[in-house]
Amino acid sequence: MNETKETKPWGGRFQEATNRMLEDFSASIQYDRRLYHQDIAGSKAHARMLARQGIISDRDADAIVKGLDEIEGEIRSGKFVWRSGLEDIHMNIEQALVDHIGEPGKKLHTGRSRNDQVATDVRLYLRGEIDRLDRLLLGLQQALLSQARAHQELILPGYTHMQRAQPVLWPHHMLAYFEMFKRDRERLRDCRKRTNISPLGSAALAGTGLPIDRMYVARELGFSGITANSIDAVSDRDFIIEFLAAASIIMAHLSRLSEELVLWASSEFQFIDLPDSLCTGSSIMPQKKNPDAAELVRGKTGRVYGHLFGLLTTIKGLPLAYNRDLQEDKEALFDSIDTVCASVEIMSVLVAEMRPIEGRISECVGQGFLTATDLADYLVRKGLPFREAHSVAGKIVLYCLSQGKELTDLRLDELRAFSPLIDGDISGVLSPEGSVRARRCPGGTAPERVAEALARAEGEIR
Repeated sequence: MNETKETKPWGGRFQEATNRMLEDFSASIQYDRRLYHQDIAGSKAHARMLARQGIISDRDADAIVKGLDEIEGEIRSGKFVWRSGLEDIHMNIEQALVDHIGEPGKKLHTGRSRNDQVATDVRLYLRGEIDRLDRLLLGLQQALLSQARAHQELILPGYTHMQRAQPVLWPHHMLAYFEMFKRDRERLRDCRKRTNISPLGSAALAGTGLPIDRMYVARELGFSGITANSIDAVSDRDFIIEFLAAASIIMAHLSRLSEELVLWASSEFQFIDLPDSLCTGSSIMPQKKNPDAAELVRGKTGRVYGHLFGLLTTIKGLPLAYNRDLQEDKEALFDSIDTVCASVEIMSVLVAEMRPIEGRISECVGQGFLTATDLADYLVRKGLPFREAHSVAGKIVLYCLSQGKELTDLRLDELRAFSPLIDGDISGVLSPEGSVRARRCPGGTAPERVAEALARAEGEIR
């Protein structure tokens, strides 16, 4: 049965009841109810402002605030009955307020519109979720630092093009991800600045003719300021898009880390052992230990990307000001927040509990000519131009391949056959330990540089 037109807040202009199919199609209460705390907080601040400005009485404002507190208690306890016919979170709470306190509840919407109300709610909600996600990323950084500290002397094969390239310290590799998530947190903090602006008071699109105090409401809600243009305020979703872009980059970083964990846990690499509690088995192959948590994080990355591009597509053709299309912002935002937060949480546990298989890693560091660049650098220090030194080192590698040897297997006379500049001091240069010790430039993998980087990173997150 359709709602009667009189039960709608806008029903006075209509002669027919709303078609139930449209009600079901347009209702957002099934997902925007999660904004109830922000909606109530905004309404309480708005009511206090109306009384402060003499637009409603203090008595009415007190009744409104008390009624809203009671409604919030009912929602938290699960006693509140949500009505899809009332479309959204705003009308559900407003109608419940009228049911609770009568006539004063009808005064709450004075000087505002659902357009500026929902923009305020979402900004308040996103501000809190940015803070939560920042704390989760801090936890992931701490897990990376813990791994780095636990295995400070472990040398790992570094890769380019998925080919063994040069030796690097395990903590140096962990700190690479620390830097990624550091930038992610910086982006979130920057996004928060533009999110933390109050649109309340912009009303439908043109502002209001009533003597409201927008700055008072903004201060009450912890906003740093108010929007400058009422048309932009109700139609702007840039802050959500910016967050989705930041979330997408976070997921990209998580996906890269996931990919390495999947590779490192494979039989082909055997660099790490992942905790059984975060892996699953096969229904048919008894030997399998599948890195499902990492794979799922990698897979969910595309889901967050999709929400970013979906919302960009939604707004690309919208004229000013508010259009109902903007209702599509919330499901994208809510799901992205849920996805990225869950992904960061489980990755933090994966990183904290993974165990490097040091014997296997050390075996691989000794294979694949990882110190060939060190050989070329050695010749440069002896006075040979780099391009010539590169060519000599390449010929030595080719010789090793033909002989089934590694660089460290070659005798001095074999090396000198390629260049008389090579002398007995070459022995320490070609070892993985010598290679990492040589990378003393700022940002390099030398032990002293990595120790400095660790100390700096730990200082940054205290």
